Formats: sequence, structure tokens, C-alpha cells
Amino acid sequence: MSGTTANLGNAGDVFDTANDGIVIVSNLENIPGGKTLDTTGFSPAVIPAGHLVIEETATGVLKPMPVSGAAYGELPANHTYKGVVVSSVLTTKPFVAVMVRGTVNKNASKYAIASVLSAVRTALPLIRFTQD
Repeated sequence: MSGTTANLGNAGDVFDTANDGIVIVSNLENIPGGKTLDTTGFSPAVIPAGHLVIEETATGVLKPMPVSGAAYGELPANHTYKGVVVSSVLTTKPFVAVMVRGTVNKNASKYAIASVLSAVRTALPLIRFTQD
């Protein structure tokens, strides 16, 4: 058990999920049961569909990949790529389905992936990154 917790209360927050079906082209396999991400230090209000999920190797805690402006930041030390968020969620309610096999339209994703794409493809060989 990772010890990551989140508030289950509904505060009436609204956000746009219109791009979710365009970003996730094909979802063939998820981590069973989904995961709660540790969003400590992640400042955006929404974790969008197609966002990379990373795992802290020492603890097994899953987190959204850090971002820098409109692109992904660097993979933190002692972390590995784990999968991709299937549907957009609020950072305050980080309950996600994590895709481990399928297809992502990288051009429709919110954050530019070019700087980390080679490493992501190596770490997640069952996820194709296309540009529709």
C-alpha cells in the first residue's frame, strides 16, 4: 500500500474533458483498479488525458510527470515511467486509470513530449505515440 490519500468530497469543480477521446486513441490495457496519484508539488489544476505517470522506485508511489511550461520537465532521479492517464482529472482528485498498452495521439496531448519521447518509448514499449 502506497499511503497516498485524496479527498473524496465533491466541490463542484468543472474542467474540460473534450480532448480526452482525441488524445487516447486506443486503450487496450490499464493497471487493474486504477491508482491514486501523489500530486505533491504538481501545480496544474488538472491532470489531462495522455499525461505521463511516473513511479518512485524506492516507494512505488505513482505521480504525474513534472511539467515545465507547455512541455514535460525532466524525469526526477529514482523514478521510472509507468503509464499514461486515460481521462482528465482534477489534481485535487487524482484517481486515475493508468494505461499500460494502447495508443496516444502525442500531438493532441496538452504537454509537448518530444524531449522525453525516446526514453518513454523505451520504458513503455506497449504504448504507441502517434501524430494524427
